[in-house]
Order: sequence, then structure tokens, then C-alpha cells
Amino acid sequence: MAELFGKTNGCSKGKGGMFSFYHPLGNHWGCHATAAGQTPLAAGLAFALKQREIAGAVVCFLGDGAVNQGVYHESLNLAGLFGLPVVYLIENNGYAMGMSVSRSSRFKECLARRAEGYDIDWDRCGDGDIYQLRAKVWTALERARRERRPTVLEVETYRYYGFTVADANAKKYRTVDEIEERKKRDPLRLWRQHLLAEGILSEAAAEEIDLRAKDEASEAAKFAEAGEAPTVAEIVRDVYWESDHDTEASRIGRHFFGE
Repeated sequence: MAELFGKTNGCSKGKGGMFSFYHPLGNHWGCHATAAGQTPLAAGLAFALKQREIAGAVVCFLGDGAVNQGVYHESLNLAGLFGLPVVYLIENNGYAMGMSVSRSSRFKECLARRAEGYDIDWDRCGDGDIYQLRAKVWTALERARRERRPTVLEVETYRYYGFTVADANAKKYRTVDEIEERKKRDPLRLWRQHLLAEGILSEAAAEEIDLRAKDEASEAAKFAEAGEAPTVAEIVRDVYWESDHDTEASRIGRHFFGE
């Protein structure tokens, strides 16, 4: 929350905003402003796991607007060629940042099926059945962990509002009726109904969970508001390690190369 507020107590010291969340200690390697910019990073992390013989898998989330970027296809080629333990999970909400899949992708049948061109296993599912989604993600993770093979998994989902404030006119490229119809299939609403029907959750417990979540969000906002904004002097910090530590290389402008 502090990062969203642009404060120094944010996870990226207030310099990244909504596009630069990083938490390496939690194995979260960041959000990226450039569409599909995370896809080669995921391939690189997966390559490191394989080369160092570390058990595990890399999960890379991307949207339907990123699947047409060249770097994503280069990453798929490398993942298929080297047999990398990575799962590319496409969150297909149908509209990317203001443009429908029907207008942005010539191959419309299934975005994940493109993986066949790189000899990579693929699958797809909707967001309405959590059990099915869990099973498909588990299959992909096991393929990565045990067989060292990549997977592309497409999840059909939906976004009620625009992507950002730059996409504020979300109702101009889709109808209100469409939005309302999708709300009836909202995965959180369906999951709550399912848990109530199975007797796993009660209405009282559901309300308590909702209140706790709101309290947590309120506390996060207070923490963010209490933070300070970065100073102008800090704008060039956290760009190069050499500069931050005033090394000899930084003083002669050689950040990457020696004599």
C-alpha cells in the first residue's frame, strides 16, 4: 500500500508504484510496467533452477495483452528448447488495456494453444471452479518440478473496471449488460456460495472474514499515509549498485566493465 502511495516505506521505496512490487525474500521477482517484460525473467530464473539442480518451479503471470509481445514468444522458445521448469499463466480477461482479444489476436481459438509451436504442453480453464483451477495449476507445477518441462495455462477471467486510470472509459468498449452478466459468475461470489452449501463456511464466519480484511486494508492505508515521499536527492539511488556504494568503477563511469 505504501508503494502505491509513493512513499519511502513502500516495498520499492516509493519509486515503483503499482508496477514495481518486489519481494525477493518471498521469491516474488516483481511486477513490470512493460508488457511481457517478466516473461524472459521467468525463463532466466527457471534456467537457474535447472542449472543449479534446485527443486522448484517458476510461475509467471501475464495477461492477454502481453501474449502478442515478441519477447514472450522468444521466452517460450527458450523454455521449450532447454526444458525449463516454468509455468506461464495467462489471465485472459478479454480486453487487455482497452482492446478486445478479437481485435488484438489473429489466432482467436485459444491463446495458450500457441504453445504447441514451441513443443510446450498447454491447458485452459475458467475462474469459476476453484477446484478445477487448483488441479490444473498443480499438474503444471508437477510437470515443472518433476519433469523439468514448461507449461502454458490460460485462465478465462474478467475485469469489471479499466486497467488503470488511463483506461477509465471501460464501458465504452463493452456493454453494461455484459458487465452485469459477468458479475453473476464472479469467482469470489461462487466460491462463497459453494463453501456455504458444503457447510464449510457460515454466513457469520463469512462476514467476520470480510470485516477482518477491511480492517487489514485500513491499517495498510494508515501505514502508507504515515510514510514520507522520496526526496529529489534519492532519485538516482537504487539504480546501480556501483553508484549506491561509491565504488571506483562508479567514479569513472564504468558500471559494468573493468579496465
